[in-house]
Amino acid sequence: MSMPRLFLESAGRLLLLAVRTLLPVPDSEHRPKGSEAWSGLRRRLILLGFIPPFALLQLVHWIGFLLDEILFPGYRRVQIREPLFVLGVPRSGTTLLHRVLAQDDRFTTFRTWECLFAPSVTERRVWLALGRLDRRVGRPLGQLLHWLERHAFGGLDAVHPMTLTDPEEDYFALMPVLATFILVLPFPQDALLWRMGTFDRDMPEPTRSRLLAFYRGCLQRHLYVHGPDKRLLSKNAAFAPLAGSLRTLFPDARFLVCLREPAQTLASQLSSLDGGAYLFGVLQVLPDFPARMARQLGYYYRNLAETLGDLAANRCAWVTMDALKADLAGSVAAVYGQLGLPLSAAHRLRLDREAEQARGYRSTHGHRLDRLGLAPGAIEQDLKGLYDALAARSMGALKGPRPRH
Repeated sequence: MSMPRLFLESAGRLLLLAVRTLLPVPDSEHRPKGSEAWSGLRRRLILLGFIPPFALLQLVHWIGFLLDEILFPGYRRVQIREPLFVLGVPRSGTTLLHRVLAQDDRFTTFRTWECLFAPSVTERRVWLALGRLDRRVGRPLGQLLHWLERHAFGGLDAVHPMTLTDPEEDYFALMPVLATFILVLPFPQDALLWRMGTFDRDMPEPTRSRLLAFYRGCLQRHLYVHGPDKRLLSKNAAFAPLAGSLRTLFPDARFLVCLREPAQTLASQLSSLDGGAYLFGVLQVLPDFPARMARQLGYYYRNLAETLGDLAANRCAWVTMDALKADLAGSVAAVYGQLGLPLSAAHRLRLDREAEQARGYRSTHGHRLDRLGLAPGAIEQDLKGLYDALAARSMGALKGPRPRH
C-alpha cells in the first residue's frame, strides 16, 4: 500500500506548495539589499508557469506506475545484484566517471529521457515503440527532439552537459514523490526536500522506508526493461546523504566515491545552482540559502566517511577529482582492480579515448566563494582534515592491484 500512500502524500504536498506560491513573501531584514532579487510578484508568476506542466508530467508518471502493476507486475520479481553506486560530493567528477563506466557493456544505467520522461515500464515501452516507428520513417521525431534538447539543455554545457540519451543521475526518478533535492530551487521552504539533504540522519520513519522502497522499485523497473541479467550502474552525487541507507538496502552493493577539496566543491556547487536560484528567486524566500548549502555539504563529507569508511577495499573505492584529471585511464583501471571488476580490452580502448578527450577539456565555469556571498571560512577546518584523510585512501586505490583482463 506504500505506492497509493506516496501518491496521496506527494499530491497533497504539491497542492500545498502551489498554494504557498500565491502568498506574498514575508519581509526579512536578512534579504540582500540593492541586489537583483526578484519581486514577490515575479517569483509567483514564474512558479505559476512552472507548477502546472510539472504537476501534469508527474500525473502521467503515476498513471504509468499504475499501469505497470496491471501490465508488467513481473518487475517486482527482478533481483538487483551487486549494483555499483557512484557517489561523492557534488562537482567532484562523478558525471565524467559515470559516463566512462556506462560504456562498459556489463552495466546498464539510466538515460536522461528515462529519468525525466519515463520512470515507469509503461512509459518506456511507449517511447521505445515510438522510437522504432520514428526510425522507420526517417527520424522526423528524433530530429525534432535533437533540436529541442539543444535549446533546452544548451545553456547547461558549461555546468553539466547533457542530452536526452546521456547517462544521467537516477535521483530524477524520485520527481513523482517530490524527493529530488534539486526541487529545493522552486520550493526552498519545503522541509522534506531539505531532509533529503541529510537523509540518513533526519528522514523519519516510515517516510524513509517508503521513499527507499519507491527508489528500489524504480531500479527494478529499469532492469526489467533493459535486462535482469545486467548489472546496475547508478550515479548520484545528491545521494551522499543516503549512503548508509543504500548500504543497508543493497547489502551486496559496491561503492565508488568521488572527492574534491571542500572549498572548491562548495564554490562550484553554488555557482552551478546560481541560474536556477535566480530564476526562482530563492534568496527572496531563503536569504541564508548559501549558508545552508555549506552546512549540508559538511554533512555530505561526514556521512560518506561514517557510513562507508569501514567497508572492505573491494566494496568501496575512493578517488579524487585531481586524480581523475591527472590520469583518468589509470584511475579508472585502478578502481576496477580494487573492486574486482574485469576490464575488457574493448572497454580499455574506450577508456583511453575518453582520457584523451578529457585532457583537452577546459571548463568555462568560473566560481569563487567571495562572489557567492560566502567567506572562505564558511567551510570548517575539520572538513579539510576529513577530506585529506579520505583522499589518502584514494591514493592507496591507485597503487592497488591491476585489473583482470
